[in-house]
Amino acid sequence: MRKINILTIPLLMLMVFISGFPAFAAPQDSPKNKVTYEPYKKDKALEEIEKLQEDLQKQKDDESQKIRDRQKAEKETEKKEKKVLKADLSGVYPPKSPAEFKQYFHFPSVPQYLTSTCWSFSTTSYFESEIYRLTGKKIKLSEMWAPYFELIEKCRRFIRERGESYVAGGAQSNSVIRIWKEHGIVPAEVFPGVINKEDRHNHDPLMNELDTYLEYIKFNNLWDEEENLKHVVLILNRYLGEPPKTFTYNGKTMTPLEFLQNETGLRLDDYYSLISTSRFPFYTYAEYAVPDNWWHNKDYINLPLDEWYNLIKKTIRTGHTLVIGGDVSEPGHMGEKDVAFIPTCDIPEKYIDQDSREFRINNKTSEDDHGVHIVGYTQYKGKDWFLIKDSSRAARKGKFEGYLFFRGDYIKLKMLTCALHKDLLKDILPKIKK
Repeated sequence: MRKINILTIPLLMLMVFISGFPAFAAPQDSPKNKVTYEPYKKDKALEEIEKLQEDLQKQKDDESQKIRDRQKAEKETEKKEKKVLKADLSGVYPPKSPAEFKQYFHFPSVPQYLTSTCWSFSTTSYFESEIYRLTGKKIKLSEMWAPYFELIEKCRRFIRERGESYVAGGAQSNSVIRIWKEHGIVPAEVFPGVINKEDRHNHDPLMNELDTYLEYIKFNNLWDEEENLKHVVLILNRYLGEPPKTFTYNGKTMTPLEFLQNETGLRLDDYYSLISTSRFPFYTYAEYAVPDNWWHNKDYINLPLDEWYNLIKKTIRTGHTLVIGGDVSEPGHMGEKDVAFIPTCDIPEKYIDQDSREFRINNKTSEDDHGVHIVGYTQYKGKDWFLIKDSSRAARKGKFEGYLFFRGDYIKLKMLTCALHKDLLKDILPKIKK
């Protein structure tokens, strides 16, 4: 039997006693509390502190804004007062108009607007002329096809080099050949390179977003090539449009490679790039060591200056056109006057030779600025003059929109590369040492 603790008996008796008297029962539930919204009352002291802080911040912001306004005004003044060194035309005597030149087929000049893709505009124009020379066909090609794929390849190299690689809009004329060999080419209407056809080319937003993304993957050490390039493609498609895998041309459905192979008549291995620099042995293949040759192509044929220049002249005088590239930031390069020449303040023409050319390459007063298409030639008042088809804004400042007249001395001293067909190199290729 379980024993009961004697101390628990009084407690049990008390419980029985209470339960027998209703007056001592537990109270019933009381009414529920109600809640209502009332205006929030800020603590006055805290309000005073916050107001003081706001006033101090406004004072700082106003002061900063005044500084920014002053800086903006200074920049605007600098723009208005900016000057560039230009020569006059004393003793120059340029041709009066493009009609003075013996010209070869080319489409009208297309402006590149706010892009760094002169290399594609000039080389695409050159191949349009080549298609006509080889086949008699007039086919307007897409200038933005090569830059689209070139940017993908630059980003690919950026990823593989862990961020230590050049990504910008510039490139070389032989980049067009490399891209077309892999991806083909399409007519301009198939890939205009703008989302709305009436838009002007503007690559600033594209390059800003691309740079931001590349910096993000570099900062976070994210080097998955396949995944990153998917995002790069999305960026390019947003600004340039998506390149078609097939399209219809003359009633036939074809790929860009089939179009290149079957419609253009071009054999891209037939084209060579040439330089003239004493940095490398002549009659050898060399690298054109500039940032736009970002993939370090070493297939440039290096020729002595006289032979290089005479080859350019021979090319344009025998029914061919060609691409050239070089420096356009000179006192004698005058878009508003439609001309480019070497003024006497620089160097007299008779002193232009391999060494004076190399001196300017070495001190970087001759740099890789711009690519253009030579489409005509004339000898005027005893001087060589070349008709230049140009996609830049400089060529739209004068009377002849999209064209400039380059005098021979300008090409000798300031132009650094050219690209042309192998038929012009029959006497030179056997001399080239590999």
